[in-house]
Amino acid sequence: MSIKLTIVDQMKQIAREHGKTLAPLSDDLVLLDSGLDSLGFAVLVARLEDTLGVDPFTTAEDAMFPVTLGDFVKVYENAAQQRAVA
Repeated sequence: MSIKLTIVDQMKQIAREHGKTLAPLSDDLVLLDSGLDSLGFAVLVARLEDTLGVDPFTTAEDAMFPVTLGDFVKVYENAAQQRAVA
Protein backbone atom coordinates (compact mmCIF):
# COMPACT_ATOMS: atom_id res chain seq x y z
CA MET A 1 0.00 0.00 0.00
CA SER A 2 1.31 3.46 -0.86
CA ILE A 3 2.05 6.02 1.82
CA LYS A 4 -0.84 8.20 0.62
CA LEU A 5 -3.31 5.31 0.76
CA THR A 6 -2.03 4.35 4.22
CA ILE A 7 -2.55 7.91 5.48
CA VAL A 8 -6.03 8.19 3.97
CA ASP A 9 -7.02 4.77 5.33
CA GLN A 10 -5.82 5.70 8.82
CA MET A 11 -7.61 9.05 8.70
CA LYS A 12 -10.88 7.32 7.80
CA GLN A 13 -10.42 4.74 10.54
CA ILE A 14 -9.65 7.37 13.19
CA ALA A 15 -12.64 9.46 12.11
CA ARG A 16 -14.91 6.41 12.51
CA GLU A 17 -13.43 5.60 15.93
CA HIS A 18 -13.79 9.18 17.16
CA GLY A 19 -17.23 9.80 15.67
CA LYS A 20 -15.95 12.48 13.30
CA THR A 21 -17.07 13.26 9.76
CA LEU A 22 -14.21 13.77 7.33
CA ALA A 23 -14.29 16.29 4.53
CA PRO A 24 -13.62 14.84 1.07
CA LEU A 25 -9.93 13.90 1.17
CA SER A 26 -8.06 15.65 -1.63
CA ASP A 27 -4.48 16.89 -1.88
CA ASP A 28 -5.55 20.52 -1.47
CA LEU A 29 -7.69 19.89 1.63
CA VAL A 30 -6.51 22.12 4.47
CA LEU A 31 -5.80 19.80 7.40
CA LEU A 32 -7.64 22.07 9.84
CA ASP A 33 -10.75 21.59 7.69
CA SER A 34 -10.39 17.79 7.46
CA GLY A 35 -12.73 16.95 10.32
CA LEU A 36 -10.04 15.52 12.61
CA ASP A 37 -9.23 17.39 15.80
CA SER A 38 -5.84 17.64 17.52
CA LEU A 39 -6.34 14.32 19.29
CA GLY A 40 -7.19 12.70 15.97
CA PHE A 41 -3.98 14.01 14.42
CA ALA A 42 -1.94 12.86 17.42
CA VAL A 43 -3.40 9.37 17.00
CA LEU A 44 -2.74 9.55 13.25
CA VAL A 45 0.94 10.46 13.69
CA ALA A 46 1.40 7.70 16.29
CA ARG A 47 -0.23 5.10 14.07
CA LEU A 48 1.74 6.20 11.03
CA GLU A 49 4.95 5.86 13.02
CA ASP A 50 3.95 2.29 13.90
CA THR A 51 2.85 1.48 10.36
CA LEU A 52 5.49 3.32 8.31
CA GLY A 53 8.32 3.26 10.85
CA VAL A 54 8.95 6.98 10.62
CA ASP A 55 7.86 10.14 12.44
CA PRO A 56 9.02 13.08 10.32
CA PHE A 57 8.06 15.58 13.00
CA THR A 58 10.58 14.33 15.56
CA THR A 59 13.38 13.17 13.27
CA ALA A 60 13.77 16.24 11.07
CA GLU A 61 15.89 19.11 12.29
CA ASP A 62 13.86 21.58 10.24
CA ALA A 63 10.44 19.97 10.53
CA MET A 64 7.92 21.61 8.25
CA PHE A 65 4.37 21.49 9.50
CA PRO A 66 2.10 20.74 6.58
CA VAL A 67 -0.98 22.80 5.78
CA THR A 68 -2.75 20.55 3.27
CA LEU A 69 -3.25 16.81 3.01
CA GLY A 70 -0.95 16.81 -0.02
CA ASP A 71 1.78 18.50 2.06
CA PHE A 72 1.23 15.97 4.86
CA VAL A 73 1.67 13.06 2.44
CA LYS A 74 4.83 14.63 0.98
CA VAL A 75 6.36 15.01 4.45
CA TYR A 76 5.88 11.28 5.07
CA GLU A 77 7.07 10.30 1.59
CA ASN A 78 10.23 12.38 2.01
CA ALA A 79 10.90 10.97 5.48
CA ALA A 80 10.44 7.40 4.25
CA GLN A 81 12.74 8.08 1.32
CA GLN A 82 15.43 9.57 3.58
CA ARG A 83 15.19 6.57 5.89
CA ALA A 84 15.60 4.20 2.95
CA VAL A 85 18.74 6.04 1.79
CA ALA A 86 20.33 6.12 5.25
